[in-house]
Amino acid sequence: MTQSAPLSPTARSTLTRKKDRAAQDRTALYQVLDEAFVCHVGLVLHDSPVVVPTGYGRDGDTLYVHGSTGSGNVRQAAQGVDVCVTVTIVDGIVYARSVNNHSMNYRSAVVHGRAHQVTDPAEKLHGLWVLTRHLSPGSWEHAREPNARELAAVAVLSLDLTEASVKVRSGEPVDEPEDLAHGTAWAGVLPVRTMFGEPESASYVPAGAAVPGHVAGRTLSREPGR
Repeated sequence: MTQSAPLSPTARSTLTRKKDRAAQDRTALYQVLDEAFVCHVGLVLHDSPVVVPTGYGRDGDTLYVHGSTGSGNVRQAAQGVDVCVTVTIVDGIVYARSVNNHSMNYRSAVVHGRAHQVTDPAEKLHGLWVLTRHLSPGSWEHAREPNARELAAVAVLSLDLTEASVKVRSGEPVDEPEDLAHGTAWAGVLPVRTMFGEPESASYVPAGAAVPGHVAGRTLSREPGR
């Protein structure tokens, strides 16, 4: 795999534990963000920490999230306060011969920065297109686009991906020498997979109507992502 520009760690994005699990290539950040569907946005609201799950989309080194203009969390983030966005993909549950060494195989990304509210109409529409492309590719071309009322009710925030870290754990369990020599408990990895099921048409869709290709195709691929 050709490496992209490396991640540039800051004091906030430098791992303090398990530093050997840090991924240095920016491509690893893109891969985590492009495969997952939900991020968690953390910030301080009314002197209290708040973490909210939401959908997102990535365009180059810009992350877009959206929410209601009436949301206090969104309004606070739009003020340019520090936010922390996290994304985690669980690849497996790791069983060791000791409970202490049980773990998970995972890929996680943490992004620090200040979100900016997108006010330019063209960029706002682009941000919503990026979100739609990530979560339900093909829908922007298939379904009705947002109208003026809907656009006015939604806020789009952008966050630069400059300050970010990626942490990865993979492979088999790591057991203590005495457990390797004398332990009898089973050890290994139980893989975790996210797959699409069969599409379920809404009750108002005419019976026998074909599922569009951009939906059916994801079922055939059996794996999430574009």
